Formats: sequence, structure tokens, C-alpha cells
Amino acid sequence: MQKNVLYIFIGFIFLLAISGCNNKSSEKLSIEALPIDAVVNGNILTGPSVLNDPDRFVWGGSVLKGDDGKYHMIYNVFECGDSLPAFTDGWVLHSKLAYAVSDYPDRDFKLKKIVLRGQALNGDSTAWDAQMVSNPHLKKFKGKYYLYYIGSKDPGVQPVGSPGEKLSKRNRVQQNQKIAVIEFDSFEDLMEGNFSRPDEPLLSPRTRVKPDNIVNPSPEGTQPKPDNIIVVNPAVTYRPADGKYLLYFKGNLYDPNWRGVHGVALSDSPTGPFTPLDDIIFDFRTEDGKIASAEDPYVWYHKTQQKFYAVFKDFSGKITGADPGLAILESIDGIKWTKPADPFFMKKQVVLQSGDTIKVDRLERPQMLIDEEGNPQVLYAACSIININPTKKGESFNVQIPLQVK
Repeated sequence: MQKNVLYIFIGFIFLLAISGCNNKSSEKLSIEALPIDAVVNGNILTGPSVLNDPDRFVWGGSVLKGDDGKYHMIYNVFECGDSLPAFTDGWVLHSKLAYAVSDYPDRDFKLKKIVLRGQALNGDSTAWDAQMVSNPHLKKFKGKYYLYYIGSKDPGVQPVGSPGEKLSKRNRVQQNQKIAVIEFDSFEDLMEGNFSRPDEPLLSPRTRVKPDNIVNPSPEGTQPKPDNIIVVNPAVTYRPADGKYLLYFKGNLYDPNWRGVHGVALSDSPTGPFTPLDDIIFDFRTEDGKIASAEDPYVWYHKTQQKFYAVFKDFSGKITGADPGLAILESIDGIKWTKPADPFFMKKQVVLQSGDTIKVDRLERPQMLIDEEGNPQVLYAACSIININPTKKGESFNVQIPLQVK
């Protein structure tokens, strides 16, 4: 392999080049991540390979190729401005889901419409997803489309003397997040509102264990499940071996400090009911025995390799053994996960067609366009060059990185 070829996915190339794992995994694959068509414009990237919005923060997006041959993206947005909350509060309090379309999988996505927002804006402040909707994840199973997402509502100011009395509205909403799914026949139907919005979430937390500052805590002595306090970051895939649908999610543990952990729930249908398992998955420990904190899993099945792969955000680099970035794991059954020889998937950087490499502060919510064999075609990621948590200027974007499979 020539040295001058640009490879961002160092560990991924090794992973997909596995041979001898089973009778059908001898074919070697290599993945080249191509530079994107974008330029630095102040604190953001702009160009065909980037989805921006001057009026909104843009965050995670999920893409499918529709029956019409176009590429359809559902992505997270929320308004920005001096009179609105900064990014770190805005996503919790005001997130909506927008719809964009392109003739190409890796560029030129254009906003068409906000297709989902908190039910309170539709006149129903009592709905389980009254406050916000976020974390879009698009899938297609057996001719139907499915939009998995999270929603939340404010449970209200907590009683004086309760464990949640000091929580802000932002934190109350954050602690109340659950997963749901919308089934639809076409993206035209989705844009026109021709779908049934769920009255109840698809998956809710079974335990609420936290030492303090918690809404509706579980009884003292409860052992936390992986779906503790919240269930967010949905990722769904189909397991051919038994026809099960696997729904991956993130929960929160406190031991005593915060760390994100993951679980999986199983169903015979993409619309559930899903039954969560008790075991934590992606369970990789640091030197002190603590579970390494991670989030944003994207999981898919590779038919040729007959394996599942997961890419997710490694906060500290404790999983990859390198710098913080995106990590990759592999699994035969989708439940027990192991590291490849090099679990590092992608640095927190973006390479431009000009040849420049841009270090970024955030590169997360990875979603991918996968072909019928299980080969990744495009990586979609939420991105920002600067620390956007305190900003109100909408300086975030979604970047589309084309992948070339050899």
C-alpha cells in the first residue's frame, strides 16, 4: 500500500482485512477515507461536504438511500442566537429533527423541512416527548423505513427536600430521556406528516440510581442496570442468525463520577417490544477497574465477514489506548464485543481536498451509509472546530466523509 495514500481509518483497515476468522471471511477489504470538499470559514467548515445552517446549530445526522434514488438525511438542529441558550443547554431544551435531501450520498444536502419537534410546540405539554427530540437514527427493514430517536419532557420542579429539588430545568429534562421509533412508507410521507407519532416511548430506563441530584430515584440498594436514568443514542441492526433486532443504547452510571455505559435490547420486530439485557456491553475497563466512558455507537452487520462492527466515541482514549476519538469493536453475535489488534478508528480531525488537516474539538454521533454487503460508503459525523458548549452562534455542522472500499 503506497505511503502517500491518505488513510484516516487506521484500525478500520486492519479490522476489515481479517482473514481466517470463519469460512466466509477470507476476502480482504481495505477502506480509504477520502478528503472532503470544504474550506475553513472562521470557526466553521463550509462547502459541499458540510451541512451548515446560519440560524441553527447542526448536529448528528443519519442517511438512507430512498426508493427514489436520492439520499435522505434526518438530522438534529436547534435554533441559535443571543436570546437563546448556548449549545450545552440548547440541545437539551430545544432540539428538533430536520430533513434534508441530496442527489449524492456525500455532499450537497439541502434542508427541506423540520419534520419533528417537541410536542409542546404542537400544543401538548403532557406528552412524553413534549420538550425535545434528538439522536436520529434511520433504518430500512423489509421495505419499511424507521426513524429511531429520543425525546423528553420536563417532569417539573421537584418537591422541597427531594433528591431532585436543586436540579435545573435543563438537568430535569436531560434525566428524562427515552427512545422511540416512527415507521413510515416513504420520505415524502415523513415530510408531509403522514405517520403515527408514538404515544409512548419504545424503551425507558428500568433503574434510576444516583447518589444525589436525581429525579424519582430508585429505592435505596437498587443495583443499576445499563439502562440507568436515561436511554439515548439508539442504534439498531438485524441479526441474521436468529431474526432478532438489536437495539443498542447508552445509560448513565455514577461511581461516583459520571460515565456512559451501553446495553442492548432484543425484539422480533423493529417496532418492538424490545427486552433489554442486564449486562453492560462494550465493557472495557481502565487500569483502576472502572468502565471506560463512551457514547454514540453505530452498529452494523457485514455479510461477507459475518460479523458485527461498532464505531463509537471514546471520550478519554482508554478503549483505543490512544488519543480521544472514535473507536471500533467487533462481535460475532452482537452481544459479546472484542477489540481488534488496533481499535482506533478515527482521530478528531478532518482532511480537506486542499491537503490541509483540520483538528477539531468535536467529532461524534457517527452514522454511516452501508451497502448491501455491509461495506461502509460514507461516514456522517457531528463536528465543530471549537469548543461549542458555551457558544450561541451555531458554530457546529455535520460533515460527510466519503469512503472508498477496495
